[in-house]
Amino acid sequence: MRKKIYQLHRRLSIIIAIPVLLWAISGFMHPLMTNIRPAIATQGIPSIPIDTQRVRFPLAEALRKHHLDSFSNFRLVHIDTNWFYQVQPLAAGDGNNIAGIPVYISCTNGNILTAGDWLYAQYLARQFLEGAADVQPPPQIASPHATSPDNDSSSSRTGPSAPHVHTASLPNDAASLLTAAVSLHDEASSTHDCCGAATESVLNPVKGAKVANVSLVKAFDNEYKGINRLLPVYRVSFDRPDGIRIYVETTQDRFSFAMDNRRAIFDEIFRLCHTWGWLDFLGKGRLAVETLVALAALLTTVLGIYIFFTTHGARSNGNGLVKARRNHRYTAIVASLFTLLWTFSGSFHAFSKFTDDTRDRYFAAPHFAAGMANGDCVRLQSVCARPITNMSLVQMNGDNYWRVTLLPEKAAAHKDLMKDAKTAPPPVSYIRAADYSVLAEGDARYAAYLAGTFSQHPPADIRSVTAVTSFGDEYNFTDKRLPVWKVSYAGGHNERLYIETSTGKLASRVDDRSVVEGYSFSIFHKHHFMDAGGKTARDVSTMFWAFMQVVLVTMGLILWFRRRNARKERSLLS
Repeated sequence: MRKKIYQLHRRLSIIIAIPVLLWAISGFMHPLMTNIRPAIATQGIPSIPIDTQRVRFPLAEALRKHHLDSFSNFRLVHIDTNWFYQVQPLAAGDGNNIAGIPVYISCTNGNILTAGDWLYAQYLARQFLEGAADVQPPPQIASPHATSPDNDSSSSRTGPSAPHVHTASLPNDAASLLTAAVSLHDEASSTHDCCGAATESVLNPVKGAKVANVSLVKAFDNEYKGINRLLPVYRVSFDRPDGIRIYVETTQDRFSFAMDNRRAIFDEIFRLCHTWGWLDFLGKGRLAVETLVALAALLTTVLGIYIFFTTHGARSNGNGLVKARRNHRYTAIVASLFTLLWTFSGSFHAFSKFTDDTRDRYFAAPHFAAGMANGDCVRLQSVCARPITNMSLVQMNGDNYWRVTLLPEKAAAHKDLMKDAKTAPPPVSYIRAADYSVLAEGDARYAAYLAGTFSQHPPADIRSVTAVTSFGDEYNFTDKRLPVWKVSYAGGHNERLYIETSTGKLASRVDDRSVVEGYSFSIFHKHHFMDAGGKTARDVSTMFWAFMQVVLVTMGLILWFRRRNARKERSLLS
């Protein structure tokens, strides 16, 4: 029996040796990757109060002007000192706007900003990469003989100069949507041309690297992986030696991901060696292979532990084979606990991936008539009694509410979300559109409403609604979104839904059954049991025990080769 266990242990060890080495080496690299990320200035855009002097053209009137009878939502954004309504149109056919490209309408004159989302993505990306630029006063009105930015002196025109936009560099869907809109300049105007000024400020920045390429990303790929969660986003590449590209979500002014040429090399190695991207052609078959190999490594470790405790190691006395066996024996028993932990958690994690992640299917899809866009910023600010930084519309229990974001009393420090793992939520008020009355605890109520819509649980089943402003073991960095609300239910195996009210989306959904895998992977595989010592302690622990796996396999291979050579020598002598 013991001989058969020896044989099985040796055979399994040879089968799993290379896969385990790939996992261990790439696992050792992972903490390094998180510390060689591209350097950017910030991961957040500072909130500023809405400039009511520039919000002069009512949105409802602007929508009628451009024959937009309905919309999914809107909010206000600024490019330099120029303010725009960012309007989410309804996608044709299904009534949701998830893939829709926002339309940007001037708050000053109601004109559409051509290629607005394409421009705004560049504006955001530059803010994240280089920091907020000093806001300059509005540019002076162009002279009647101003020339176009393409330096064609023969093409003079009356009024402000129109920026030169290369529509060939736009994403196809953005170009088709925005080219069909009205021209950047409907007519000559004697007032400040905010569309031209915004375009000029983006396309011709006074400092910093030039933008090399802008593309709309609607699906995850080898560089922008599913772990980043957010879609759609824009990929903004800068003309720099490091080839840096910044991924931004324009509908939330949100930084998503940064990649440069150096990190791309590490990232590709990790994709091939750790998540086995070279098996992607198998689809979910890749998960089956990973699960089986990890389980084989788990079984091999269990057999090795059994062999250690049921046998006694002999002294080497100069025998190279015996020495190699002793080295492997004691290295293996030291590393075995963590080998058990990562093989168990890794196989469990891979197996859990067979269940599709459906969180992106759950989101609020409101439908508002153009006449609903009649919010009065001054009145809303008066009701809230503090400066407003943004506003949007939500539907809840048959009523429409203005979701008003207020200026925080203390400016938020936009640091590194991966390292800090927390954020400071802005204050939010919900104002009933019908009579401008304030809804008490509006954000929590909206979270509970969305959770009930997504889960179909009755309100009576809600046990608690809690604000979540930091990542933990259950809701961790892989979930990406902060701040969110945790809505806990008494039924459905104590189901918990994490809701991002700013987008009306489901951020995560867990219960007592599914959370076991999350804790297993977080604690056993990613060493979050070291969190008390901070990220550095966790990284050191991960790298040390990954290195021990490398040593363990290397010692085992040395033993195998020495044993094979010894057999060959005996065969030749006989």
